[in-house]
Amino acid sequence: MQSVAAALARLGDLAASPTVSRLANAFAAAGHELALVGGPVRDAFLDRETNDLDFTTDATPDQILAIVKPISDAHWDIGRAFGTIGAKIAGETVEVTTYRTDSYDKTTRKPDVVFGTSLDEDLLRRDFTVNAMALRLPQLTLVDPSGGVDDLLAKVLRTPSSPEISFGDDPLRMMRAVRFTAVLGFSLDAATGEALAQMAESIRMISAERVCEELSKLLRSATPRAGLELMVECGLAALVLPELPALRLEVDEHHHHKDVYQHTLTVVEQAIDYEISRGNLDSPDLIVRLAALFHDVGKPATRRLEPGGVVSFYHHDMVGAKLARKRLRALRFDNDTINAVAVLIELHLRFFGYTEGTWTDSAVRRYVRDAGDQLERLHILTRADVTTRNRRKADRLGFAYDDLERRIAELAEKEQLDAVRPDLDGEAIMGILGISPGRDVGEAYRYLLEQRLDDGPLGVEEATRRLQAWWAGREV
Repeated sequence: MQSVAAALARLGDLAASPTVSRLANAFAAAGHELALVGGPVRDAFLDRETNDLDFTTDATPDQILAIVKPISDAHWDIGRAFGTIGAKIAGETVEVTTYRTDSYDKTTRKPDVVFGTSLDEDLLRRDFTVNAMALRLPQLTLVDPSGGVDDLLAKVLRTPSSPEISFGDDPLRMMRAVRFTAVLGFSLDAATGEALAQMAESIRMISAERVCEELSKLLRSATPRAGLELMVECGLAALVLPELPALRLEVDEHHHHKDVYQHTLTVVEQAIDYEISRGNLDSPDLIVRLAALFHDVGKPATRRLEPGGVVSFYHHDMVGAKLARKRLRALRFDNDTINAVAVLIELHLRFFGYTEGTWTDSAVRRYVRDAGDQLERLHILTRADVTTRNRRKADRLGFAYDDLERRIAELAEKEQLDAVRPDLDGEAIMGILGISPGRDVGEAYRYLLEQRLDDGPLGVEEATRRLQAWWAGREV
């Protein structure tokens, strides 16, 4: 946390940048107020980098446009109805929004956009005090009507107005509260926490798309665990992500199975660590994190008490994949993300058979084939799924997976394993067998693929011989 003096100095440096100074001077020359607002001001106190430059002004959207046009490389007004004009100035993207004093339709929760004339009034309508600070430009005057600086220093998340009014205006702010506790490492003040629990049900009024966006932002953060735990504690998860609290299975006194809920949160943390340390994916990777979050959601439905008191979860991988598909679809995730997460969940147990005996090359090829373009994510999820405190067991599993990855690399170098295909394509199959396009071609192709997976590259001559023998036997 920066001191107030250090934060103001940092904001002064930002204000002196070509983009901000050019914009501030243009608004001052036009006789209008301008203030840097929200995240950039907050992050100056937290000593965090910020990528957004958001400004607010007493100028109307038409006036904003007239001011930024002469000094911008490009400009756009897609947010004009909400008072926002975007522009690129000195190579940086900025957004400038007219002061607002919105009122909300309590049925649809859509704001009735009303433009205001006061910076203080604009700030007091915002979600949290730490986001309700502004720096007047070019004066470099800090404006903090609701005590955001004090809350930053105390690491407390609080609403500028009463939380009942704030969350009632826009229930999505409850999801934002969850996200900010994780991203900033802050705790909720008592009144905000109580309102969050009492008003959780109102999240049902928010579209799935907006909830999905907030959940995705939470999972992309560096430390989402605290936010996920708060979602469960306050009741939001039961409404938007019920599979997560359902993982809190009763753990018997003899510990016949681990705490699935805590295990899942640990897997999410470890998956993030592997994602970053391996460096083979663009981080943050939402698919890895969703797969880690959902990988065991099939356990509650498949939990069985076996003779001798042992608890089993047979087929929880397949059941979990179906449940994940259903939930992610309800949250309006895109199909590519849904399919990738489902594949990872279906395959996340496959490796554990590797420790029971050395896999054949055929088994390794099938592992790679079934993972497809999700192989690196499967490596991460499988490694992250090891949360045992037994050091010997953890090491054994780690060494086994090291060995599997080594064999995959060796086979890939020798056989181009990342693109396993039969030695004969469809055209060649039709020519050799004298058949037309249809089901028979597909069956022949699959037969040759199985041969390829079992025995590696065959060559055209051997593949042709096997194909003809298979076809002759099939006709009998």
